[in-house]
Amino acid sequence: MIFKKKIINFESESLSIKTWRRFKHNKVAMFGLIMIFFSCLISILGYLITSDQTPYCNDQKPELHIKYPGFKTKHLLVSHKEIFNNDGFFKLMLFGKEDKYINYPFFDYHFKGANIIIEEYTGNAPNNGSLITFNLASVVYNIDKKHPIIYDSIQQTLCFYKINQTNKTIQSINEIKSILRSKNIKEKTYLLGTDLLGRDLLSRLIIGTRISLGVGLISVIISILIGVFLGSVAGYYRGKIDNLIMWLINVVWSIPTLLLVIAITLVLGKGVMQVFIAVGLTMWVEVARIVRGQILSIREKEYVEAGRALGYKNNRIIFKHILPNVMGPVVVIAASNFASAILMEAGLSFLGIGAQPPVPSWGEMTNAHHGYILMDKAYLAFIPGLAIMLLVLSFMLVGNGLRDALDTKISDDKAI
Repeated sequence: MIFKKKIINFESESLSIKTWRRFKHNKVAMFGLIMIFFSCLISILGYLITSDQTPYCNDQKPELHIKYPGFKTKHLLVSHKEIFNNDGFFKLMLFGKEDKYINYPFFDYHFKGANIIIEEYTGNAPNNGSLITFNLASVVYNIDKKHPIIYDSIQQTLCFYKINQTNKTIQSINEIKSILRSKNIKEKTYLLGTDLLGRDLLSRLIIGTRISLGVGLISVIISILIGVFLGSVAGYYRGKIDNLIMWLINVVWSIPTLLLVIAITLVLGKGVMQVFIAVGLTMWVEVARIVRGQILSIREKEYVEAGRALGYKNNRIIFKHILPNVMGPVVVIAASNFASAILMEAGLSFLGIGAQPPVPSWGEMTNAHHGYILMDKAYLAFIPGLAIMLLVLSFMLVGNGLRDALDTKISDDKAI
């Protein structure tokens, strides 16, 4: 039996293939990449995987104030809307949907004639909740309020009119009870418990991933567009243009980043998009400095001189011949800026000038519950804080991995 040794010709590989081969052998960096991929998947699926599908996961239940992880309770779902719009799969995934039921957490229930009587959940021992009475038909169906619900105690039936129907409906009590038990009484589990306002903590944590990744993505795009443009112009043309751009870079660099972001946010106003723009407008400086330095060392290369000799325009030389050779360091700094943007957004939301309630930002969630750190409910602040730490760490690990993978001084044998 003949075994053939596989010989890899490293010299014939492209730069991107070499970079990926080096990167995937860095286990720590791959762990960070997997965490980022997992976070992106959660962010994309959004409301499809949350138990609370209302916009911003803002279904408040004050009676469920701060319940421990794994808490379970039963809910009575009472119909309350006249028309239910099916807005489609993608709209649900992106924006959630209004709940077509009013949810009443309850401790116990029993039937009495044509009514269901529930004891409201209080969390006390004994519960001692107030009793609320609902008509069976009004719980299960959307009832036209213009017509009364008639209960026939002899025949054990209910006569009622549904919304947008001209004919009356007569249905037996037992049949309505059966439908109610199967469709209108649900047990809900809060895997991470509830927050200060009785909202599902896990659902808000999932949607908060979108805010963190969104601010990172948009901020990095803005910073790269501005930084690459100004850095390439300064490095290629030099002279007075370089001096002017470097003066602007040094001025912006001298201002503390957080103070500059706060100032821009106060000018643009509070909100998620304002934070995206404000963070992006403060992160271009480092990109511009790196691009300028790289272009200053490349602009005298032979292939650039050849382009000038062939009569190519400066724009073509910059964007088609120079920039592709300096994008490696830009990608590395983009990963670092992504992590910085997430931290900055969390800090602004913690201070109350970032994403505004009820938007589920991790920084805002930490701020809302930081008072419980010294109590036995410190997890309320630690869980979103841990999410921030893991996501920032993942981007830093990926950035370090890309830096090592793009370093030509490291031999292929050491990379493997």
